[in-house]
Amino acid sequence: MTSLSVKNFLEASKFNRFHITLLLWGLFTISFEGYDLVVFGSVVPSLTKEWGLSPIQAGLMSSYGLFGMMFGSIILSLLADRFGRKPLIIISIIFFSVATVISGFATNATLFSWCRFLAGIGFGGALPSVISLLTEYIPKSNKNKAITLALTGNQVGGILAPLVGMIFLPSLGWRPVLWFSIVPLLFVPFMIKSLPESPVFLIRKGKLDVLEHTLVRIDSDYKKQMVETGPEPEMKAEEIPFIGLFQNKLALTTILFCVVYFMGLLMIYGLNTWLPKLMETAGYPLISSLGFAIFLNGGALLGTIIIGVLADRKGSKTLITVLYIIGAVCLALLGYKSNIFFLYLLIAIAGVCTMGNQSLLNAFVSQYYPANVRSTGIGLANGVGRLGGMVGPTMGGMLLSMKASVAMCFIAFALPGVVAALALLIVRKKHDETVVKPPEAELTS
Repeated sequence: MTSLSVKNFLEASKFNRFHITLLLWGLFTISFEGYDLVVFGSVVPSLTKEWGLSPIQAGLMSSYGLFGMMFGSIILSLLADRFGRKPLIIISIIFFSVATVISGFATNATLFSWCRFLAGIGFGGALPSVISLLTEYIPKSNKNKAITLALTGNQVGGILAPLVGMIFLPSLGWRPVLWFSIVPLLFVPFMIKSLPESPVFLIRKGKLDVLEHTLVRIDSDYKKQMVETGPEPEMKAEEIPFIGLFQNKLALTTILFCVVYFMGLLMIYGLNTWLPKLMETAGYPLISSLGFAIFLNGGALLGTIIIGVLADRKGSKTLITVLYIIGAVCLALLGYKSNIFFLYLLIAIAGVCTMGNQSLLNAFVSQYYPANVRSTGIGLANGVGRLGGMVGPTMGGMLLSMKASVAMCFIAFALPGVVAALALLIVRKKHDETVVKPPEAELTS
């Protein structure tokens, strides 16, 4: 059994119950990661009043979670390539769930900020491993659809957070909104039993019996469909995780991906943190402002499914680039008065072109890198992107403190979309896999 033969079998397999189960666990993980991540935007108006926070202080508190995500994305994704995706997913869930629940007991901004930082480590670690598992196991014809569907969990969580806020905030306050994050901990035992491990990791560690058990779950007659290949070259030590991101003509692309993620996440986290407040500043009541957040995430949820299908048919790079441009235009227009229907439409489209587009970008990047550095590549891009995620909330807080107009705030969040589109134009359309020697690299779709 070789890496190439396993890769060929997995890519040609039929989408079945095994893949649906894996997809649902991925969706579940990302949904609660998304909930815990954006829930701050739902409770920040209450925290601002209770603790007397300035907009800059509130923006910095949000950035602590993103600072933790930077560490989690880079460090935990590196560990996932070395020690397996499955245990890192479980550890990440425990991290962000426990830390978010504890933050619901915080009595001051300092303790709350530390909890956000620790939760951020879990946020950053979960996504790269989930994407990598889906990339390795989902059939080639369904790969973009499956990954983008799993990543709609960000929007599911983004919708769930303001909904839970609407239920609890008026009567019970902000703390139960955070305590709700205990839910994924109840499912951890089932995930331990059900989640598969990366085939790349199992082959590298010689755990072929475990891999065979997983392949039987996909197709009991998998051996008849396995096409064996010749002996595989050994994986060179210097090609293990980070160094491999800057070899085989990947260096410029790795840097460009970091730029795109920085700009994309600046828009996403800036909007998720400040959209309710900006709309409240524009004259809308808090409940209506939370409704705008639901439309932002709802538009992204529905749009992500559509663009995932388009990407499987037409390719990803051009589609992602165009969506960034459209998103920038919509965000700029949000700052100007218009009728309520047009306003909701702009917000929904902006959700597709920011959060939905980020899901498609993750799917594109996961298939771009060879498998032996896949989690590390996604993790590095997301880790650097979290710097943009930290800049977004802080920038919004500074603009509000400076009494900038709502129109100016939205233009500030729109410009990064133009920069992201320009960076993507420079990215090579597809990495030439023939130059990648490690056997794991051949698992790239």
